[in-house]
Amino acid sequence: MLLSDSAGNDGGAPGQSTIARGGPGALAEALANAARSFGAQIRTGAEVARVTTKDHRATGVVLASGEEIAARAVVSAADPKRTLTTLVDPVEIGPHLRWRATNIRTPGSVSKVDLALAGLPAFEGAGAEQLAGRIVIAPSIDHLERGFDASKYGRISEEPYLEATLPTISDPSLAPEGTHVMSVVVQWTPFALRDGDWAGERDRLGDLVVKSMERYAPGLSDLVTARQVSTPVDLETEYGLTGGHVYHAEPALDQFFAWRPVFGHARYRFGLPGLYLCGSGAHPGGGVTGAPGANAAREILADLKKRGRR
Repeated sequence: MLLSDSAGNDGGAPGQSTIARGGPGALAEALANAARSFGAQIRTGAEVARVTTKDHRATGVVLASGEEIAARAVVSAADPKRTLTTLVDPVEIGPHLRWRATNIRTPGSVSKVDLALAGLPAFEGAGAEQLAGRIVIAPSIDHLERGFDASKYGRISEEPYLEATLPTISDPSLAPEGTHVMSVVVQWTPFALRDGDWAGERDRLGDLVVKSMERYAPGLSDLVTARQVSTPVDLETEYGLTGGHVYHAEPALDQFFAWRPVFGHARYRFGLPGLYLCGSGAHPGGGVTGAPGANAAREILADLKKRGRR
């Protein structure tokens, strides 16, 4: 049994636009189809309320609807802090591990702005082939430093570090003929703002991103027909990412390697027997690699085989 990042999330990347679904979404659908071919049942919109236990072992889950589902193994792709502090009975893991889980750092600082465009934007000195990759707006080290400094003090940089993609160049089927979509990742937009809140800053961030991109793609704003802004607060609310952190836990040295997510729980067995962690909060961390899941699967299969021989 696998617990995903959030109820209703069918495997697409956190913050993925509803304007168009492709890229990571298409990958997720391919993985889902492969799982179904081996007999897996996938349910979306089924919110997990808690992990059930018996004799200090995970035995399944209870849904928000009250339905209980038994399982030989419960595998969580939710972030480790949410898994231990929200889904598991604190009596089962004890006060010390729960305290350690609450101290997992999840300072989300990434937002996402998705744009529907009436045509392909013209970036100076770049043709369609160059635009098929990742477009990084980071003119200098000083630019990055200023952007990060702003976030340290709870502010949004007026010159943000941006990473944009135009997936419709590689897959035109993602939008009506002649139109495009652009997905822009905005780094260093703090979850907790020093002044105001994200409800009031959402549109300003969208305007800032379009303005910043337009310096390199003149006329971009005239092409925008729709816009969706996903803030760190949205990532927590809609996708269950504690603190809005897309990697589930800060990938710093004290939360990496044998210390990810916490020391003593880095081998995918998590908190109590029968419960496993397989998402970005597990070693080796986030990114579209599949490594945490593949590593967790090996440990789960090994444990199930051992139990089967008893």
